[in-house]
Amino acid sequence: MPHIACGRVFGYAMDKNFSGNIIELKGIKKRYNDNFEAVKDFNLQVKKGEFITFLGPSGCGKTTTLRMIAGFDRQTEGQILLNGKDISNLPPNKRPINTVFQRYALFPHLNIFDNIAFGLKLKTREVTYQNRAGETITRREKLSKKEIQEKVRHALEVVDLEGFEKRSITTLSGGQQQRIAIARAIVNEPEILLLDEPLGALDLKMRKEMQLELMAMHKELGITFIYVTHDQEEALTMSDKVVVMSDGMIQQIGTPEEIYNEPKNVFVADFIGESNIYNGKMTATKRVRFCGAEFECLDDMPLGAKVDVVVRPEDVIMTKPENGTIKGLVNSVIFKGMHYEIIVESGDNEVVIQSTKSAKEGDTIGMCIEPDGIHVILAETNHNIFEGELTRNYTVVFAGGEYECDVTQLYDGSYFDENNILVDAQGNEIHTAGEKVTVKIPVTAVSMSDDTETEEGICGHIVSLIYKGDHYHYIVRTKDDEDIHLHDEYLWNENDYVRLMIPKDRIELSFATETGKE
Repeated sequence: MPHIACGRVFGYAMDKNFSGNIIELKGIKKRYNDNFEAVKDFNLQVKKGEFITFLGPSGCGKTTTLRMIAGFDRQTEGQILLNGKDISNLPPNKRPINTVFQRYALFPHLNIFDNIAFGLKLKTREVTYQNRAGETITRREKLSKKEIQEKVRHALEVVDLEGFEKRSITTLSGGQQQRIAIARAIVNEPEILLLDEPLGALDLKMRKEMQLELMAMHKELGITFIYVTHDQEEALTMSDKVVVMSDGMIQQIGTPEEIYNEPKNVFVADFIGESNIYNGKMTATKRVRFCGAEFECLDDMPLGAKVDVVVRPEDVIMTKPENGTIKGLVNSVIFKGMHYEIIVESGDNEVVIQSTKSAKEGDTIGMCIEPDGIHVILAETNHNIFEGELTRNYTVVFAGGEYECDVTQLYDGSYFDENNILVDAQGNEIHTAGEKVTVKIPVTAVSMSDDTETEEGICGHIVSLIYKGDHYHYIVRTKDDEDIHLHDEYLWNENDYVRLMIPKDRIELSFATETGKE
């Protein structure tokens, strides 16, 4: 990679002290005609010169967000500001933003020079001059041949392909084609460069090489990069800031170190790197109980709070059984090159360890975890809560399904008479049809079945699963876009279509409004 000695490249003044936001996304939503919301209330501030990465699984909304920034898609709600000015309604060709796609979209019938120069040959600029009569004339002119040649030369220099001008695109490797696509984007002097999984088509070795080259290009150019990937390692390696996305929403924004070491929820912890995740409970100030033992931690949570405990595999220390806070049986040892991956069964829990030291299958070992290796997060969901409505048949409708329930919990002294009619303490009939209620169901009360033909329960698709040592935490989305959380010891697959069942006695009801209800 050549060194560019000057502080200006392609017309960009690299102001290292610039502290303003080059682009802001305020309340961005993208809703399609089928009412599917691909992006939900997206808010982001990007500083000039930052390398920002949108990271998340397929379908999380990262590419849709990128396309809205570029102007290829129009947001349903919200504003996009560039240097404080609203560009929400500007077409793509009016935005100082260029995009590099995974499929490089190069022209096979043009040589490298003409591919890079394609946009420059169409570009015009406003020129003002005086004619012989002394009149000031303003008109738009195309770039000169010499200017185009100079800009293309600079672009090829940045991507380390100078001298390749006359080569055919078809003679280039995948990595070289990717660099030509970048050269074509930067030659137009964008203020922001968008990159939509540009390394996805490359093999592992080439991808790692191009990661380093992109980082060097970003440093030399001094312009803002917004990058899209589903590769966690790629995001952590290249980015100044990572925006973790799931289900159209931002889960966390932070530096790679913050994202890895201080995940804000179990999704981030599970998606970024490898994690042991357990259900826990705070037992004292900076003390948490999980895996059948108490540990010191650095996070101060309310006494008795139910929490999710995140422990990275590299933070579990192997020791002699008698010296460990917990102990367990070694089930598996796999050599991974830089470390061994060791899986240990400790009571009902599974512990994954990454260590430079090996262990022997079948041995009992002790395990310790230092306080700074334990990250505690308040448990997000212990109960499912829905808005519901009672029927005249004393059932409750919520989340697109109808369930039997105990309605007597709503009315003090109520009971069913000999005719199976709900009456109050004085024997007067209670009419329940249309009564609005709040439905509360523990996540442990819900079970799943693959028998989707019966009429019992609610059907939906599994949209998320996270392993928590001795069980999986699932989220099932119904046809009404309601999310239901549950625990199950068995492994199901994401996108499985399942039926949810809830016992009558585990459905807790309360009035949606407290007006006059005793």
